[in-house]
Amino acid sequence: MKTLIAVATLALTATPLLAQEGTITPASERATSIGPAENFTGTAFVEPTFDPIEDRDFGMASVTFLPGARSNWHTHPRGQSIVVTAGSGWTQEEGGPRQTINPGDVVWCPPGVKHWHGATDTTAMTHIVVNQLEGDSVVDWMEPVTDEQYLSE
Repeated sequence: MKTLIAVATLALTATPLLAQEGTITPASERATSIGPAENFTGTAFVEPTFDPIEDRDFGMASVTFLPGARSNWHTHPRGQSIVVTAGSGWTQEEGGPRQTINPGDVVWCPPGVKHWHGATDTTAMTHIVVNQLEGDSVVDWMEPVTDEQYLSE
């Protein structure tokens, strides 16, 4: 009987222990895609690093914008953190000035604040974004940034 109880206890506790194991996802398993035209102007390469999962309510991606490329206006229900890793880019909150961002700069986009980001008109830019899940969404896409908005200082 003691053996049966010990086996049952082990079986019941082993599953949660296995569920807590870490994972390694090789870079070769991540696919880079061109950002969809309905969300980006110009060419942007999007490489999802990881998606939200049951115990992690945030995802991360690397995005490379070629010169002149930018996101549409958009918001994030729980905000967005951006870390610039290469090149130079621009970001702008609705109603605010366009700002230049460079490698090492960290940008915080508060929840619900309409903004865009992308490369400058002459320089590519790569950044890492971290977005938290709200329901089943991390972003609410809106209209494209016009050339006039993009080039205005």
